[in-house]
Amino acid sequence: MAKKMLARFSLYGFLKNQKYYEPFLILALRDKGLSFFLIGLLIGFRQVWVNLLEIPSGTIADTFGRRRSMIASFIAYIISFVIFATSASTVSLFFAMFFFAVGEAFRTGTHKAMIFDWLASEGRTDEKTRFYGYTRSWSQIGSALSALLAAAAVLITRNYTAIFWFSVIPYLIAIVNFLGYPSWLDGNKPTDISLGDITRRLVSTFIESLHHKTLRKFFLESAVFRGNAMLSKEYLQPMMRQAAIAMPLFLYWNDERRSAILVGLVYFILYLVSSVASRQSHRMADRAGGLGNASRWLWAADALLFTAACLALWLGWSGIAVAAFAVVVILLNTWRPILMSRIDEVTNAEMGATILSIDSQAGSFYLMIFAPLLGLAADAYGLWPVALFGGITSLFFIGRRPKSE
Repeated sequence: MAKKMLARFSLYGFLKNQKYYEPFLILALRDKGLSFFLIGLLIGFRQVWVNLLEIPSGTIADTFGRRRSMIASFIAYIISFVIFATSASTVSLFFAMFFFAVGEAFRTGTHKAMIFDWLASEGRTDEKTRFYGYTRSWSQIGSALSALLAAAAVLITRNYTAIFWFSVIPYLIAIVNFLGYPSWLDGNKPTDISLGDITRRLVSTFIESLHHKTLRKFFLESAVFRGNAMLSKEYLQPMMRQAAIAMPLFLYWNDERRSAILVGLVYFILYLVSSVASRQSHRMADRAGGLGNASRWLWAADALLFTAACLALWLGWSGIAVAAFAVVVILLNTWRPILMSRIDEVTNAEMGATILSIDSQAGSFYLMIFAPLLGLAADAYGLWPVALFGGITSLFFIGRRPKSE
């Protein structure tokens, strides 16, 4: 049974990260004539809805069933892919982002809560960092494969539309995978629940989290580290496109096909290394002498990388900037299992999905505010302000240590 569930959890991560659109989303939007500012507004709009839906979605998952929540999430993703593939206007792109936000809100935190509940039932809570790191590594393997498949799709079709259609297939398979999860992982669902009960449960958990000083610090760390890494990954695409155009290779191909080769290879390597980083996160925690020390080491590395990227972009050394941004994304996959374990140590399993959804909402709020602002700065000055912002925010957390650690 243990091996079977480990395989199902890993399969979820593998299928969930068959995001064929991801390496080319910004390029696809730029190809539609959108500015970085408008792209930032789309991302911000998405995060507004994630913010509005995320905490209620966690409470609904805890109340009505986590498997049902995950299935609803993937149906919403599929709707968004179809709209992206068929969209012809900016208005339709906002609708696509809305359904994507619904998918994010009903997914984030819920599956992690299921994993932690299963570990508790097996008496293996001391393995949570290793176990979550292992399943997350399969997510990165899925991302690595999807980068190659997405690049192949763009090379063959010579446009970005096909990547959205192809993304539908693995998400349909993921829904089938959820149906094989044991029913008790839905959580302890009350038989008679009203909207008022859900609201009271939500409010009480939210207030309890706000009064928990250590949790507040964890949520803030999560928002900044993950938000900066996600923005770095998005801005990798235009930087790699510029590099591909400048390279004296495959000159007989158009810009899209030349970019596809470089983007696909870089994302493949990026996710493959990220898989190893995620799987080894528990070893880093051991060598650092604890989860808190490991987190501070990663904050210091982030600050150095963003500083190097800022200088490189200012001087026009795009290759160094691409490498620095890529390593920031890799570090996220070492840092994330460590943070999840830190949060799990100070929360209870009963409200797991709700707590982890609050964590995800903090990151959504961060992106909602700063994605449009940094997009505006990128339109006006180039990409170096993005790196500067990441460096400054990382410095703030290097010396912070909750008293409980």
